[in-house]
Amino acid sequence: MSDNADLTRWATWTETHAQPQLWRDWSRVLDVDGLRGWVAEQSVDEVWFCGAGTSAYIGDILVSGLEGQGGPRLRAVPSTDLVARPQTYLRARRPLVVNFGRSGNSSETVGTLDALDVLAPSAPRLNITCNPDGVLATRGGAESRVVLLPPETHDAGFAMTSSFSTMLLTALMVFAEDRQDPDAMNRAATTMEAVLPEYAARTGARPDRAVFLGTGPLAYAAREAALKVMELTAGQVPCLWDSVLGFRHGPKSFTTQATRIVIFTDANDPACRYEADLVAELRAQYPDATVTAIGPGGDIDLPHPDGPLWATPVAIGFAQVAGVIWADGLGLNVDDPFSGQGTLSRVVSGVTLYEVAP
Repeated sequence: MSDNADLTRWATWTETHAQPQLWRDWSRVLDVDGLRGWVAEQSVDEVWFCGAGTSAYIGDILVSGLEGQGGPRLRAVPSTDLVARPQTYLRARRPLVVNFGRSGNSSETVGTLDALDVLAPSAPRLNITCNPDGVLATRGGAESRVVLLPPETHDAGFAMTSSFSTMLLTALMVFAEDRQDPDAMNRAATTMEAVLPEYAARTGARPDRAVFLGTGPLAYAAREAALKVMELTAGQVPCLWDSVLGFRHGPKSFTTQATRIVIFTDANDPACRYEADLVAELRAQYPDATVTAIGPGGDIDLPHPDGPLWATPVAIGFAQVAGVIWADGLGLNVDDPFSGQGTLSRVVSGVTLYEVAP
């Protein structure tokens, strides 16, 4: 494996480490008051967070982390589901549809806008994207609003890093019912800066397989972490994700003595006690496996100054760092791990979209 200085030749490594400053800069110019006011003016009963792949996982994290707050019902509706069954979702509904997309050009992004045009043309849309030339940024309407992220968030690498985290933090500032401290994004940036070197130091040798676990929003952070490692290593490090309590109910069968197990831990009770119990259990049952707790007071001490939801993009940084290191050790093109295979591409395209019947 190359040393970390050599990893700077990869855009994905540079983009991962650029996130803290990106978040700080964005927090100074993001029109939070204007966006929150526009959302309130829509007077909707439901807010849907839509996207595909990593962009869909943003919705899962938000809905889990904001569970129990008042206001409109929040739903994670992957665009891959909506496009396949548009009438099921959109019949007689007028939700606020929040579309996430790095490029804003994926097949399902276009399909979602097509379905809305036919079945819910008056439904307001908030498009959060990184590409000024993408469909999400350019195909608007009277009920649409676009949040265009800084150009640096439009990752050059295959794997979404700063695009994912900045879209997530943007939506969190807008949709958290309890007004977030404007400095919350800055605190996340400071935490990320502090922990990135430790992530690299604690990555370790490439494992045969990996498991990522968490509770609440950190369970869905585990989902994104597992995807990042599989994408960056072109599937050569198979990964599983689950919730801390769900893991024992079958998925634990994936685990071997050669598995790297990462648990994103919470400081809140009783989640922290369930997590501590599982960490102890796994260390006893798999003594040759590496079990790493990442969270307040964990093996990698990751504080949660604003709670676990705000910590999710910082926790996922471990998988971004480890994925690059392991991919580089495999001799892969880290910025395009599937180069020459023709199986996966940075922007999903070529999906045949079928006409939506009114």
